[in-house]
Amino acid sequence: MPDEDTEPEPDWEQIQASPEFALLRRQVRAFVFPMAALFLGWYLLYVLLAAYAHGFMSIRLWGQVTVGLVMGLLQFVSTFLITWLYVRYAARRLDPLAGRIRADAELH
Repeated sequence: MPDEDTEPEPDWEQIQASPEFALLRRQVRAFVFPMAALFLGWYLLYVLLAAYAHGFMSIRLWGQVTVGLVMGLLQFVSTFLITWLYVRYAARRLDPLAGRIRADAELH
């Protein structure tokens, strides 16, 4: 016998088939795929330069600081930048839509 205090399970298939959920998935992909491609391209450039452009990567910019060191540190900077951009994007575009989907699921 079902417990009267237990809320019914949301209809996950109906949620997945909804236009709002499709929009949410499109908005996630619109950010994630281009940003991932951009970052992977940037990382691949760094690796290829490190492997095949020793002369370029060993150019001293000031003191013992080389182009390779700066590019390596910029990998970290770009990671933090992408994270910050995603948090902003999610707060503006994804979270409100996900909240509406969640609220609608709780009503049904």
